[in-house]
Amino acid sequence: MSFVKLTASALTIAAATATAATARDQVQVAGSSTVLPYASIVAEAFGENFDFPTPVVESGGSSAGLKRFCEGVGENTIDVANASRAIKEKEIKACAEAGVTDIIEVRIGYDGIVFASDINGNEFAYTPTDWFLALSDEILVDGKMVPNPNKTWADVNPAFPAQNIQAFIPGTKHGTREVFEDKVILAGCEATGAFEHLLAHAEGDTAKAQKKAAEKACISLRTDGVSVDIDGDYTETLARIESNKDGIGVFGLAFYENNTDKLQVATMSGIVPSTESISTGEYPVSRPLFFYVKKAHIGVIPGLKEYAEFFISDEVAGPDGPLSEYGLVADPELSETQDAVANEATMGGNS
Repeated sequence: MSFVKLTASALTIAAATATAATARDQVQVAGSSTVLPYASIVAEAFGENFDFPTPVVESGGSSAGLKRFCEGVGENTIDVANASRAIKEKEIKACAEAGVTDIIEVRIGYDGIVFASDINGNEFAYTPTDWFLALSDEILVDGKMVPNPNKTWADVNPAFPAQNIQAFIPGTKHGTREVFEDKVILAGCEATGAFEHLLAHAEGDTAKAQKKAAEKACISLRTDGVSVDIDGDYTETLARIESNKDGIGVFGLAFYENNTDKLQVATMSGIVPSTESISTGEYPVSRPLFFYVKKAHIGVIPGLKEYAEFFISDEVAGPDGPLSEYGLVADPELSETQDAVANEATMGGNS
């Protein structure tokens, strides 16, 4: 792995930090709790195998990590943001306004969102409809949207046990929450006919605005304690289930696979979540995972590019690498991502 020339932005950082006795020598990473276990494994291995300090990896959620990433350029800002969803246009704009204009998007592979409960509890075979009927603040009954009356899973689906509905889901700052809303709650809303009803009664000057209003109404969840937002990482969700055996948690596949002695997983639309079912696209609730790198920090923060390249190397992120053992589904286009990082290709197409 070769060194790269300092860009103009990098020179700016260097000049700004020249008065410091020693520049920061550790790569700093923050963001997605889903990506956290993968990034922690890579960081530890990187520190052991390279002549660079072990990167500092923090969690906090995709949105929180990207917010920190977009605070600006310089050694007082993080170098890498982990995300379980793609960066949004409004985040790219916020980055640009703070001087973060050259961003390298790195897709590390794929993960599935699973629905797990206490290992000794009841088994479940869910569909998106079940989760919409369980958690939506309003459901469609006899042609009208009414406050959700369902108290137990048997109320939702007669095939289920009469177990109190208690769901622990990622808070709104987590990328997992957005995937959950889109691929589960919204899908269930559409399947029950509620979306069509909401769309017919939605306010808005344009069809696009009306659709957005209907989607927002679909994913509006209960606030009566049945659905609980978890702002921490998956360990907090697990702790909630351990103290409430009726609880159902929303996790990343990797976390579940590392806690199979405590958790059992539900099927979704008849499919068992696994590395195989996610890699084939059969499991319906899966998503790509990313991290984002500030190009301006390459050549200034020691080991940054080397860390990025190491993370997505065949030996680490490939199908036979250690990350696959922890639930990461290898990206079939990994070689293209490796080339993009090697060439420092940014999202705008510049290198």
